[in-house]
Amino acid sequence: MTQLGLFAGPQAVPAGLRHADNFIDPALEQELIGRIAALPLQRFQFGAFEGNRRVASFGYRYDYSLQRLAEAEPIPDWMAPVARQVEQWAGLPEAGVRQVLCTEYEVGVGIGWHRDKPHFDKVLGLSLGAACKFRFRRRSGDKWQRHTLEALPRSLYMMEGEARSEWEHSIPPVEARRYSITFRTMKRA
Repeated sequence: MTQLGLFAGPQAVPAGLRHADNFIDPALEQELIGRIAALPLQRFQFGAFEGNRRVASFGYRYDYSLQRLAEAEPIPDWMAPVARQVEQWAGLPEAGVRQVLCTEYEVGVGIGWHRDKPHFDKVLGLSLGAACKFRFRRRSGDKWQRHTLEALPRSLYMMEGEARSEWEHSIPPVEARRYSITFRTMKRA
C-alpha cells in the first residue's frame, strides 16, 4: 500500500524484524500480567523527564543522569521459563537475555519515536493484555519509510540488524491497558 502526501513512502518491512502471533497461551499471559501488576512499577525516568508508562527493569537499567548502564535487580525466577522460550525462538544462547523491562501502559499512554540504547543488541518484545500498533519509520531522502505491525496480545517481535539500527519505533496511545515484557541482549564490546 502506498501512502501519499507529507508522510509518503510505501510500507516497507524493516529488514531484521521478525514476529510471531500466539507465542504464549492465554493462561500464561494472565499469569504474567498478574506478576507484572504486582511489581513495584515506577514512572519511566529519562533525565529530568518522567514518562507516563510505568516500568521495572531487571538485569540492567539505563541511568539517564549518568548516561550509562547500571545494574538492576536480577531477572526474577518466574521470568526464566519465558526468557528461555524467547531465546530459543530467536536462536539465542541460553542466558543470552541480559536485560528485561516490564512495562504497563494505561489507557491513553504510548511511547514516542526512539531507538533502544546502543548498549543493547537484539530487542524482543512480548505483548500482553491488549493490542497496539507498533510503528516503524526511517528517513528516506526527504520522506519517511513507514511500517506498522499490529502487536496482538501474546505476540512476540524481534528487532535486529536494520530494524534495530536504522529504524525508529513508537507506540501511539493505547486504547486499553497493555503490558509488555522487553527482552534485550547486550552488544559485544
